[in-house]
Amino acid sequence: MQIGSWSFPNNVFVAPMAGVTDRPFRKLCKRLGAGHAVSEMAASNPQLWASVKTSRRLNHEGEIDPITVQLAGGDPVMMAQAAVFNIEKGARIIDINMGCPVKKVCQVAAGSALLKHEDLVQRILEAVVKACTPYNVPVTLKTRTGWDHANKNAVRIAKLAEQSGIAALTLHGRTRADLYTGQAEYDTIREVKATINIPVIANGDIDSPEKARDVLAYTGADAVMIGRAALGRPWIFREINHFLKTGQHLPSPDLAEFKNDLLEHLQEHYAFYGEQAGVRTARKHIGWYLSALPNTEALRQELNTIESSAKQYQAIMTALDARMNHFEQHAA
Repeated sequence: MQIGSWSFPNNVFVAPMAGVTDRPFRKLCKRLGAGHAVSEMAASNPQLWASVKTSRRLNHEGEIDPITVQLAGGDPVMMAQAAVFNIEKGARIIDINMGCPVKKVCQVAAGSALLKHEDLVQRILEAVVKACTPYNVPVTLKTRTGWDHANKNAVRIAKLAEQSGIAALTLHGRTRADLYTGQAEYDTIREVKATINIPVIANGDIDSPEKARDVLAYTGADAVMIGRAALGRPWIFREINHFLKTGQHLPSPDLAEFKNDLLEHLQEHYAFYGEQAGVRTARKHIGWYLSALPNTEALRQELNTIESSAKQYQAIMTALDARMNHFEQHAA
């Protein structure tokens, strides 16, 4: 799998998810087998570049290249300026978001709202590609199958993308109107792949090694992108990679590895966000991890009341150590 001059170790990527795919999460997923990770969506509006939220999203210290920054916006000039700004801060690939279905993004004519305006789509793509070309930075596009089921225009958008110099296209198998409901469909991804010659990355409901294999086979896509299935399960990337290469399943991580990965994630998370924001934003990740274990509801509720990162960390370590001791005693 290659985008521009960048080659990737495998074709199982991390999807950009707002509030989730921050630097600590991206680094962990890459360590656990993800071939590539795209940053969570950053605003193209220069008035927001200095905000705490955007500054964090554009922090890539210690991250493995190629660093890919996803931009959202509806103004071609502003998007081009934002691309250059991020290249100067270390971006090696620029990704354009035309897939986010969230209302606050669509209300400002960004994300998947742009699918209603193909002329504007073309102007944005051409402007960003033109701005990135002198830096030899490829531009990719993430989008959906259309605005709604009566207005699926992914094939036309894909052709515009290829003509505009886009280096790769990620397609989520839902329309904007679907949000994240129902089931993703892969017929449109298959049609797009058969229509264009740039790499196509399939996205949507890929939650197991078998599903990844089947989607790749059916669509002909060059890669798959994993989003919600990786929440609390970052080792899904190595599981899918191993299955695609061997046809065999890797065993799930044991409780000791589960604990180590979770605690490593928390340490990076606290360091990245600081004390107050760190302990609060860690709660969702902790909930996703612990939901995979039986009888953790009371623990999760307790953890949601803790306001200290040290106490949060200690409570998880104590609870998981107790489980490990319990299993060891029963196994003996």
